[in-house]
Amino acid sequence: MNFPVLKGAAYALIQANDMVVHQGSTQTSEVRLNPDSEHLKEIHKHLRSFEDCVAYPPNQAYIGNIRPKDLNGIARPWYENPLKDATRDGKHGEMMPLDEFYGLMKAVDAFDLVLLEESFQNRVQERLLAHPAVKGWKMLEKLNKNHAQQPQLDELVAGHKAEPMYFEGKLIGCVKKAHDFDAALSEHVMFENLVSKASAAFCLQLLFSKTGITPSDVEYIIECSEEACGDMNQRGGGNFAKSIGEVCGCLNATGSDTRSFCAGPAHALVEASALVQAGIYKNVVVVAGGASAKLGLNAKDHVKKGLPVLEDCLGAFAVHIGENDGVSPVIRTDIVGRHTIGSGASPQAVMQAIVANPLDNAGVKLKDIDTFSVEMQNPEITEPAGAGDVPKANYKMIAALGVMRGDFEKADLNNVVERIAMPGFAPTQGHIPSGVPFLAHCKELMGEGKLNRAMIVGKGSLFLGRLTNLFDGVSFIVEKNSGVISGGGVDKDAVRAMIAEAMQGFAASLRAE
Repeated sequence: MNFPVLKGAAYALIQANDMVVHQGSTQTSEVRLNPDSEHLKEIHKHLRSFEDCVAYPPNQAYIGNIRPKDLNGIARPWYENPLKDATRDGKHGEMMPLDEFYGLMKAVDAFDLVLLEESFQNRVQERLLAHPAVKGWKMLEKLNKNHAQQPQLDELVAGHKAEPMYFEGKLIGCVKKAHDFDAALSEHVMFENLVSKASAAFCLQLLFSKTGITPSDVEYIIECSEEACGDMNQRGGGNFAKSIGEVCGCLNATGSDTRSFCAGPAHALVEASALVQAGIYKNVVVVAGGASAKLGLNAKDHVKKGLPVLEDCLGAFAVHIGENDGVSPVIRTDIVGRHTIGSGASPQAVMQAIVANPLDNAGVKLKDIDTFSVEMQNPEITEPAGAGDVPKANYKMIAALGVMRGDFEKADLNNVVERIAMPGFAPTQGHIPSGVPFLAHCKELMGEGKLNRAMIVGKGSLFLGRLTNLFDGVSFIVEKNSGVISGGGVDKDAVRAMIAEAMQGFAASLRAE
């Protein structure tokens, strides 16, 4: 079987301290319920500088400057052991400060909803025009016009006609509501959607700049964040995917949005792989931007315990799935795990459905998988909030499942966990940590001959939508390319040539008549 391949992946982090305070749902809820709380008074003291955020080891792993397992050699807490000479530019991505990102939000805004103060706009425009990934971006022309003066911003925000944009505590812009009374087009919703769109578009630009794909190569885009764009008649109608492709110059592409909470990216990558393998599209990109509502989600616990607010970054990723080139890691579409409606919701039932069952069906043992990329949340974020080390808990469950099945000896349990595991290194942005942060590392390790087979596992909490109590999960295998492109398939270029020749002949026959 001629499997599709993982051609490339890129990742972005945007540090967003002011969004933590003014748009993170934990803080906005506190403003409504307890505006004089100690948390709101103290949180500003716990915000990191951009430099500290860049030097934070898990962030460097996310953008590719160190490998996830390198974190095992760095003493915890990682925030007290920053990496020396850390840079915002990574092998697989980049970290961006909030002021530049606000410029991108204006650049991707199609309806002139984003207003930036004149001097601020001019400053960020200058920096973005020199940015390697976006400096040739036509959309930056929007930063030449439609700026605002401070009194106008003050009036719009005070009148609840716009969502504020703060930088270093100062109001520097706003996002206006897109409709007078439609709640789905309110200023807050439009802010969230533009954040998601801008971060995804930036990450797609990074994919173009760091890999071989060009905008004109892309034929289909699948967007898989957790936001929803639409109006009051179709609140989640979409389409983020085409809006992102539009601003990134993907003129030959169409696309659609896929949603399944944290499992969405895994679903989207399986869909992308199937589309490529079927020959419908040669190059498919899966992309997702960040969620402003989830910034500082556990900030109360961090502040109470004297920690920095570690959930200060929007996350984004872009992944390119293409036809087999004989080099890039293959995606085994014949080994796909799925949590079915009847699977059950216990941890063991979930792991059985999305890890053990697909391997059984393919005659593959758990011990044949070199590593698993599960829910890769950074434990320094989740442990203070009482959620424990999420990746480690998943790895222990997988290893225990292997012992129960006879794949591993019980006495070897800890060694198995150490072999298949990696520390969590992704921001807790919901869909962002769910399996996909490892893909660029996976491709690199397979290219170096250090990894043969990995399982990517995405899980989701469908009960959050209050329509069902069901859980969700999808997995797939990424495998080192054997270098052999199987024959016997359809030569699509030859078929296209035959169709063109037939059409010419048909046209000639009509003229003859």
